[in-house]
Amino acid sequence: MIRRIRGVVLPERVERTFWIDGERLRTEPPAAAASKHVETVVDGGWLLPGLVDVHTHPGAEGPEDGFDEALLRKHLKAHADAGVLLVRTPGTADRMPAWVDTEADLPRVRSAGRWLATPGRFFPGAGRDIGEDELAEAAVEEATASSGWCKVIGDWRWDEPAVPLDVLKATVEAVHAVGGRVAVHCQTGEGSRNAVLAGADSLEHGMHLDPELLDRMAAQGTAYVPTLSAFAGSVEAWQGREPSARRSDWLDGWRGMVGNVRAAHEAGVIVLAGTDSFPCGTVATESGRLLRAGMPAEAALGAASWTARDWLGLPGLTDGAPADLVAYAEDPTAAPETLGRPQRVILRGRVLR
Repeated sequence: MIRRIRGVVLPERVERTFWIDGERLRTEPPAAAASKHVETVVDGGWLLPGLVDVHTHPGAEGPEDGFDEALLRKHLKAHADAGVLLVRTPGTADRMPAWVDTEADLPRVRSAGRWLATPGRFFPGAGRDIGEDELAEAAVEEATASSGWCKVIGDWRWDEPAVPLDVLKATVEAVHAVGGRVAVHCQTGEGSRNAVLAGADSLEHGMHLDPELLDRMAAQGTAYVPTLSAFAGSVEAWQGREPSARRSDWLDGWRGMVGNVRAAHEAGVIVLAGTDSFPCGTVATESGRLLRAGMPAEAALGAASWTARDWLGLPGLTDGAPADLVAYAEDPTAAPETLGRPQRVILRGRVLR
């Protein structure tokens, strides 16, 4: 059986027809279409490349929990059910098992190996605990053992120093030398600054990021992944606390993250949607938060779809591209509340919904 898809493709806003040829999209009917039944699985509406969550941690619901393969499968299935067909896991308690990214009904996975934590930073024992002098070597090991990414915990407590700039810079250079990429957790001004100056490929959270660094981020290609969803639920609780230096620091950091979303986009920084929260499959909510923070509707949508896919090395809806797409009856840039409820979900050429 040959499957056919027709709809308005985003972001191009051009109506196109595709045929599914195995796991690939084709803009011309394959030769077999002349002799086989053709099933139209999408006829009209809006077509997007599969959604993407660039910061999710399937397999454990807390960094201190053990990594569980059954839970990993459950979490990835929840992503796929919501149309999230590509995920990046920037740090886990263990490396991804061999079956990940081979299961036909589970999202494609770009992993970053184990969290890399230097003394006093991160939950003890949750990641790979190493000394600062071991960080560069360990980062290369994790990047080459995963999907090319590694994740460094660049800072931790709000009132303690971040990983020194020279150490972080040497780490980034070592990983780049083997063709890898570095994600850096940063929630302090120093940590965010060091991540940018070291040339990290992505800032995860970026609390207290100095907006004066946005032009440099844009120039060197450092992406901003604010993970607003992971913080938004705590805002009211922090506001209700007794005044303290820690309360002021957290709330200032939250306001800075939200404000930097629009500023980063306007500066030309790649802003991406990552949830860092549960349940899995909620990247549409993060896209909505980026929209409310000031990103244009199409850019906020792209942050959870075509922009993120391109950043992770996968094309959009073009001839020969992976047949990973979601379809909607309404334009999700005009009706963003529909983003998490696609009418059709197609992954690797298979109709999941």
